[in-house]
Amino acid sequence: MWNLARFAATAVARSRRRFSTAIPGPCIVHKRGADILHDPWFNKDTGFPLTERDRLGLRGLLPPRVISFEQQYDRFINSYRSLEKNTQGQPDKVVALAKWRILNRLHDRNETLYYRVLIDNIKEFAPIIYTPTVGLVCQNYSGLFRRPRGMYFSAKDKGEMMSMIYNWPAPQVDMIVLTDGSRILGLGDLGVQGIGIPIGKLDIYVAAAGISPQRILPVMLDVGTNNQKLLEDRLYLGLRQPRLEGEEYLSIVDEFMEAVHARWPKAIVQFEDFQMKWAFETLERYQKRAQGRPLSDFVNQKIVVVGAGSAGLGVLKMAIQAVSKMAGCSETAAKSQFYLIDKDGLVTTDRNNLDPAAAPFAKNPSDLEGLTEGASIIEVVKKVRPHVLLGLSGVGGIFNEEVLKAMKESVSTKPAIFAMSNPTMNAECTAIDAFKHAGEDIIFASGSPFENVDLGNGKVGHVNQANNMYLFPGIGLGSLLSGARLITNGMLQAAAECLASYMLEEDISKGILYPSINSIRDVTAEVGAAVLRAAVEEDLAEGHGDVGPKELANMTKEETVEYIGRNMWYPVYSPLVHEK
Repeated sequence: MWNLARFAATAVARSRRRFSTAIPGPCIVHKRGADILHDPWFNKDTGFPLTERDRLGLRGLLPPRVISFEQQYDRFINSYRSLEKNTQGQPDKVVALAKWRILNRLHDRNETLYYRVLIDNIKEFAPIIYTPTVGLVCQNYSGLFRRPRGMYFSAKDKGEMMSMIYNWPAPQVDMIVLTDGSRILGLGDLGVQGIGIPIGKLDIYVAAAGISPQRILPVMLDVGTNNQKLLEDRLYLGLRQPRLEGEEYLSIVDEFMEAVHARWPKAIVQFEDFQMKWAFETLERYQKRAQGRPLSDFVNQKIVVVGAGSAGLGVLKMAIQAVSKMAGCSETAAKSQFYLIDKDGLVTTDRNNLDPAAAPFAKNPSDLEGLTEGASIIEVVKKVRPHVLLGLSGVGGIFNEEVLKAMKESVSTKPAIFAMSNPTMNAECTAIDAFKHAGEDIIFASGSPFENVDLGNGKVGHVNQANNMYLFPGIGLGSLLSGARLITNGMLQAAAECLASYMLEEDISKGILYPSINSIRDVTAEVGAAVLRAAVEEDLAEGHGDVGPKELANMTKEETVEYIGRNMWYPVYSPLVHEK
């Protein structure tokens, strides 16, 4: 929904804010000597001052010279640039994994320096620690594994999770990202190797939203895998058994959620990359436990959604709710402009064995002029003449030349083509093909990064990576700081509408839909503030820390943005004080 609303926005200018960072107070540690050097939360490598080395039992365990934070930063960047130079000409996958490894080694050793490097170079490094490289990492995770990060709860741990949760060393956790590895990106069942997704997602939460890395927890719920290749892999680190199903599966998820709620009752738990048959059921089960057109024209646009998995149906549901709200009509009326296509073609009520999850979006054949059950993409595009073609299919190249040329004829100005599936090989079309076949006057967005397209004569076809990092960090931080009892569709829509109004009109006229990733913390502050205000309006905000619900309710719009910004963690070395 947010990506669709975004492209249609008439933008208003937003001031770009830089939030000041207070000088950190001392951090209490309960360890000394080599134990500190082996703990990435507290390790400063050669950056410990001499007085700190004395009081922490570090003198003699490090080279005598003290290297400043800035010098350490420069040294890492120089090493990274050397890696880039040395890997020139090698296959893209080899280069991507080499870059991931050097960042991962820093992450394993020194989290403060790692997150500073990530924040200051977010545009360059986000594609390495997140989409699209994270998919490649998950595919190879068992072979890449060096040291654990996060927690693993498996079917073998049934009955033990309540005690296991206390093995996590942090006294407080604010944000948990959980996966069962069943549908990782467009790659399918990767079992325990899916842990790379929560790790990468939480890195973005830290970098973009300022969630403290000591208050996050990536979690893998290993209930087996149906991926035969993994079951036969001698390096595979997960359970070698078929996936649990039915009540056996739900009992494992239930036990984990009960354990989390017992220790951290206000933690936000984000379910990530669950296969469709569990995605909606677990959301329902646990949600309450823890184009140059004005935006108003969105309600008149015809949208074809290709892909009926959890992503496609989730986006479709939110888009329909948005249209209903904007147009002041029922959701039934709002559905009329949407057309859903799955692997068997156009979804209608005439289909035998219609998937219950897709049934609410199935078209009545009597409402279709010249289209029948199972109509192909090209047939639907030619007949419907949609304003937006949205791909969430996971099928690379499905928007072929014929489909793209049909989109060129669909509307008079700026048809929108969203090839959202990732990783890159699963994108419904490339940026080059979209501009070549659908025309230069299109809006193009993708889930994976593509380079802008040179259209000649100084014109540029702008590629917009519809990266969910524009939204989920702000949704998480705003929900956390509001103390919301649950995250509602209204809060999600507030986030989408905020992002949709962020850009300057002159940028939108050029086909630029999103702000620079380099300003992601400013975007997060705005989105987080919108989510917080929505929680207050829905009477869900219970406050956070010393800020109660009344204080939140009395904040102005500007004050909510400043409040969000003040609560963002920023990586600097804190003085360490030992306490037994």
